[in-house]
Amino acid sequence: MRIAILAARQGWHTDELCRALAARGHAGCVLAYEALVARFGGTAPGFAAAGADLGACDAVLARIVPAGSLEQIIFRMDALHALEERGVLVVNSPRAIERTVDKLWTTAILERAGLAVPETVVCESPDEAVAAFRTLGDVIVKPLFGSMGLGMVRVTTEEMAFRVFRTLETIRAVYYVQRAIDHAGCDVRAFVVGGRVIGAIERSAAGWKTNLARGGSARATTLSAERAALAVRAAQAVGAEYAGVDLLPARDGTDYVVEVNGIPGWRGLQEATSIDVAATIVTHLLGRLTPR
Repeated sequence: MRIAILAARQGWHTDELCRALAARGHAGCVLAYEALVARFGGTAPGFAAAGADLGACDAVLARIVPAGSLEQIIFRMDALHALEERGVLVVNSPRAIERTVDKLWTTAILERAGLAVPETVVCESPDEAVAAFRTLGDVIVKPLFGSMGLGMVRVTTEEMAFRVFRTLETIRAVYYVQRAIDHAGCDVRAFVVGGRVIGAIERSAAGWKTNLARGGSARATTLSAERAALAVRAAQAVGAEYAGVDLLPARDGTDYVVEVNGIPGWRGLQEATSIDVAATIVTHLLGRLTPR
């Protein structure tokens, strides 16, 4: 099988995927998104990267899409869409990636699927954002696009709300204002592959951010059947074949779904659980393929 791994750069996750592919007799070729070239109307390959014909690959594993201009991001996603339309298996699909990198879209999909999400207001007006704060009280303000807790601010007072929202106004931001959930200082990251939870960790921290990248700690945990089913439903709702699903157990007993990551990292989960996550992803991918 010819498997291309599109990534921001070579690193731990791509090395893990290449190792898992090699163990199953397949070679993984790591290619940078920045090397993508599209050609039309001639005899050269339609989509290539560093000389490799992506259209001739059996599958493309899409890892982290690197930061770039709006045009660069659209070009990269267009390439993934076009490859999928030409019969190349792309995992996760570009549609799932688009849904999960956008917090508004993710939240809308999860709510429509009947899953509990924190009360949220999204708007462009700083006055509307202040009004949302006054209605919701203690809130978390998040960027529409972002991960690992970057750019998130907790707003608890009117003065803080004014300063935060006026600052965001200067960069023409969209305000994603979410009611802070009363919880016990921990959340759950469930890793879903192929419609089942393969492992989960409980993340905790002294502050309100439990992300491992922000200093949180992790321990392996076994999910109840109900929580495992919730994580699977969340991944299926956004169309992700593999995903990191964040569940926030509230003190009132509600399990909120606060994030579905369609291009998740798994190093912290693997270290805490000893599960070979890359092997599970690769096994699922190969099971999806038929000889071309």
